[in-house]
Amino acid sequence: MSAIEIAKIVVGVLLLIGSLLSLLSTFGLLRLPDIYNRTHAATKAATLGTVSILVGAFIFFYAVDGIVSAKLLLGILFVFITAPVAGHMVGRAAYRTGVPLWEMSIKDDLKRDDMKRTKKLNKKAK
Repeated sequence: MSAIEIAKIVVGVLLLIGSLLSLLSTFGLLRLPDIYNRTHAATKAATLGTVSILVGAFIFFYAVDGIVSAKLLLGILFVFITAPVAGHMVGRAAYRTGVPLWEMSIKDDLKRDDMKRTKKLNKKAK
């Protein structure tokens, strides 16, 4: 087997993995119960799926045409940076606006910390 054939197999595997992760992300968005779980599915699986597809495209262009695509490298970098931050900000905005947690959730650690902080501020005010 030549190097190009091996690269094509690796690219095929990366594209298949990326497609499956994107499909898994779609199922997570449709089936999970609340916004917090949905943002987790969207940011984790979709980010890894998209990056896997972009890495596959980068390897293909490098192995077949000998082209190092700066656009693909920047795309990989921006997806890694922006998707998790955007998911975090969506979850944070939902929490701050009072979107309820799924009723099967065990506890809300942030409310407990807020109550401790409020008690400390009330003691200081007295």
